[in-house]
Amino acid sequence: MESDLEKLPPLNAIKAFEVAARTGSFTLAASELGVSSAAVSQQIRNLETWFGKQLFVRTGNRITLTDAGHAIYPQTARALGDIAAIGQRMLEGGLRTRLVVSVPFSLAELWLAPRLAELLDAYPHMAIDVRVEDDPIDLLRQNVDLRISYGDYHYPGLRMVRLVHDDVLPVCAPDFWDRHGKGVSGLTDLHESLFIHTNWGPNYASHPTWTDWFAACGGSRSPDPSHGRRVGLSSLAIASARLGLGIALGQRVMAQADLEAGRLIALSPVSVRLGHPYCAFMPPAKADRADVAALVGLLMKTAPAT
Repeated sequence: MESDLEKLPPLNAIKAFEVAARTGSFTLAASELGVSSAAVSQQIRNLETWFGKQLFVRTGNRITLTDAGHAIYPQTARALGDIAAIGQRMLEGGLRTRLVVSVPFSLAELWLAPRLAELLDAYPHMAIDVRVEDDPIDLLRQNVDLRISYGDYHYPGLRMVRLVHDDVLPVCAPDFWDRHGKGVSGLTDLHESLFIHTNWGPNYASHPTWTDWFAACGGSRSPDPSHGRRVGLSSLAIASARLGLGIALGQRVMAQADLEAGRLIALSPVSVRLGHPYCAFMPPAKADRADVAALVGLLMKTAPAT
């Protein structure tokens, strides 16, 4: 009688297929696997022969999944993810679950950390590994359980949940407004040196500016960043405003706790939405794990209404 192991497809070919499908290229797959493109192509041919199905359409140097390839990709990614997770847990010394969360710099302290504290109330003995890094990352290779990312476009093929579509609004410390807000009818009359500008960096073009905010109010003012205070992180803009250094166009998810505690005040109900939502990405094999699902649920539940 044929055993279940004898029914398994060739595992090296499965790995080559998963990497080629994920990267969309035999060349990139070869680089990740440390072999030649010809070796990857041969492994794919072996797998196609085993299944009796064509898995890729090859057009010059480009490859696209066929219907049969699309049908088996989620299962292969999940199976390889499970195997990688088992190996990592064994290497860490036992089968204790460790939640590995990857997050952008700006969200780590003011949004994620308080939510992790709430998660630990429910799972007091959970081991958590927080990695602060920019997109893109390789969740499978780096054994990341959950990646929080700005935008829904970085990680095709992974499980995605939209967490919050944030907005920005003008905030400052109460004593700052007591000193500088007297005798002015609104932000239009303030000196340009009092505005805090966030430099989002060369990779982002969809974040709103003070010009956008004044336009949303029906005005045409465009504060000059060279005359104000400039910072390189949205979380630093919130911290600067809290310290009384100026008025920040702050993200609501980061300013929420300070607004509720009275450390910051909102100077207008007018806000401007960011260009993209914040999303959680998870390998399919890990998306339904209890700790991962609990954190995603907590992030969605505690996100401010925007």
